[in-house]
Amino acid sequence: MSPEFVIIAVGVCVAIGCALIGSFLLLRQLTLLGDAISHAVLPGIAIAFLLSGTRSPLPMFIGASVFGVLTVFLVDLFLRSRRLHEDASIGVVFPGMFALGVILISRYATQVDLDLDCVLYGEIAYAAWDLWLIGDTSLGPKPLWVAGGTMLLDLVVVMTLFKELKLVSFDARLAAALGYSPLLLHYVLMMLTSITVVGAFESVGAILVVAMLIVPPATAYLLTDRLPLMLVLASSLGASAAVLGYGLARWLDASIAGAMAVVAGLQFLIVFLLAPAHGVIGRWLTRRKLLHGLAHDLLLAHLQIDRPTTAAAIATSFGWPVARVENGLTQLVELDAVSRDGNEYRLFSRPSVGERRD
Repeated sequence: MSPEFVIIAVGVCVAIGCALIGSFLLLRQLTLLGDAISHAVLPGIAIAFLLSGTRSPLPMFIGASVFGVLTVFLVDLFLRSRRLHEDASIGVVFPGMFALGVILISRYATQVDLDLDCVLYGEIAYAAWDLWLIGDTSLGPKPLWVAGGTMLLDLVVVMTLFKELKLVSFDARLAAALGYSPLLLHYVLMMLTSITVVGAFESVGAILVVAMLIVPPATAYLLTDRLPLMLVLASSLGASAAVLGYGLARWLDASIAGAMAVVAGLQFLIVFLLAPAHGVIGRWLTRRKLLHGLAHDLLLAHLQIDRPTTAAAIATSFGWPVARVENGLTQLVELDAVSRDGNEYRLFSRPSVGERRD
């Protein structure tokens, strides 16, 4: 496999896995918690390394998952105390966990290849040369195995628990009434988030993971109101951001992970402006159309069949500019709703049925 293929494949796998999980985090308004977990698992990675003496995926997954769940538990604990809101609870737990991880790495792991640059920024450009060796046998790039396995795990869990996750995301009380456990599903989702984050740490870093957890789902959310289509769109947008981001990084000779995040941000900006239903321009056009319709209704209500009036008189009555009134009346004339005789306007008078027969 060529290095370019490995880099793009790792980026695509990470993007799809993050998009699947991030869509449910977005629907449950837990995107900040996903960001917190992506940093709070740092002490779990450090402790797993110190206990195992290796950077193999399994100890890292276990350590990150434990601290991811611990983060969620502490946030819920502070939230249920009713003394802190959710954002404040996250703001208390997230820096404390992250600081603990920084201390552990800077104190005990400075002499090995485990540092803040590794877990925060990553370097996807080296993914093709980080081989998974079993004895003298090479199974290929380890980041590709880890990212691909994480993506498949996310896909299998989402497909298996789609109905339950959908129900909990939209109405947790109804899910509980139907016999499902919202708390259990909540922790399953948080554990998946932890595994997805740590699976991408070494290859792409936490910054790109946070971007892919939030930006592609947010972009898809502006394009559709259907959850299955949202998952497909979020995954497609994340994958395309990875591919186009690699091309942008090659063109600019810049950070690959940073370029992928930038492309994802540009996708969101374009959709935010141009989305048919929820985009800024689309909503402006809709409001403009509604205002035009309202103006037409007001003009029609003011006009009479047997009493013509001028645009200036209507403008004085409404307090509108004369040009606006004339423009509205001209459109109504084109629609055959209003007739014009010189400077005077009246409701269009159609002949009755008897008059047409005569």
